[in-house]
Amino acid sequence: MRISYLSLILATLIVTSSSLAADTPTDSDWNQAMTKAVSTLVTNQESMEPVTKVNRKEMVAREWPYEGVYRERGEIPPGYRVGGTAIVLRSLIESPGWKKDPAQRQSIARGFQFLLDQSLLAPRMGVGFSGGYDVRDWGHIEALETVLRMKELDAIPTKARAAVGKFCQGLIDTLVTNEIPGGGWNYSRSRRPNRPSAASPFMTAPAVMALMRARDHGFKFDTAVIDRGLDTLEAARLETGAFQYSTNPDRVTGEGFEAVQGACARMAVCETALWLAGRADVDRVRSSVDAFLEHWEWLEKRRAQTGTHNPPYFIAPYYFFYAHTHAARALQALPKEERKALRDRILARLWQVRGEDGLWNDRVFPRSASFGTAMTILAFRAPESPLPNKTKAKKKKEEPKEPPRGADL
Repeated sequence: MRISYLSLILATLIVTSSSLAADTPTDSDWNQAMTKAVSTLVTNQESMEPVTKVNRKEMVAREWPYEGVYRERGEIPPGYRVGGTAIVLRSLIESPGWKKDPAQRQSIARGFQFLLDQSLLAPRMGVGFSGGYDVRDWGHIEALETVLRMKELDAIPTKARAAVGKFCQGLIDTLVTNEIPGGGWNYSRSRRPNRPSAASPFMTAPAVMALMRARDHGFKFDTAVIDRGLDTLEAARLETGAFQYSTNPDRVTGEGFEAVQGACARMAVCETALWLAGRADVDRVRSSVDAFLEHWEWLEKRRAQTGTHNPPYFIAPYYFFYAHTHAARALQALPKEERKALRDRILARLWQVRGEDGLWNDRVFPRSASFGTAMTILAFRAPESPLPNKTKAKKKKEEPKEPPRGADL
């Protein structure tokens, strides 16, 4: 008996649609995955304090260090320990139900105390920059954003509330002091004290947004530091919509780091920061999210791989979940009717790379699954996590015009 060609097509479509439906997570699937992820993060909390016979019994698990290839004295640097802990802590407080879960509450309290104790602990945290590479300000940025969100969500442990204001002010003052001359922040700088260093858009955009939130909370500091950081972002923006890896408008190549493929992970966070200050329109933010989705394959090729900035686009593995989280946050700048479709596409990508253990990891180090999983939670919860207040663009002062030649001075 012959089966018609039309029947074969119909059968193929039915099988294909059934397969796609099976691979598409439902809201229930995501909620279950998030519940499991939160539980695992609580379990994965650890301590990296040196173990001695004296303190062995007193060791308390209270951190989630981020692990990458960079080491200081052979150890994970304090900036990674603070930054990783802050991000995981933020993912826990952004997840519903933690107030009714004693284990989560205790985990949050321990993590918060770790931030209080370690975030500004000199000489490797706080004011300063050591050598040509120093990740301390990444820790300061993430700690500030997390503690401010904890204040907004009433998540500060009761016994620690008196110390929060001074702690946040210390983080703010440190970021202001550690600003690169000319504006912005970077974990990689020239070792020569008299040689200028370029800002990193990857780091500067989250920094200015954390400081915007601090401004919204009423903390006192010279907000010109925000404007200078935004200036470096604008200077790094290319005609293609890509952002340079380091701000250097006098040396634009448009290739490698500066190709849209190479910049697609940082475009959304930069445009979001600029949009909040009235320096970017909705079209720019939308284009940045579209670029992330269009060129996602290049991020996927570098996920959980060895090395850092490998050709052709020099994408480091740690950009992967960073990109998803900030693309998800950027949707708040778009009209409401556009958000769901784009959010579904971002979440579909995240579901695609979920590990068999139910976690997410973009590094070769098992410990960094805590970071990747937390960033995924933050991407999932982005619609319920408001951005800082949007402000109008400030009018730039006009440069004084030179008088015509021969004019009286």
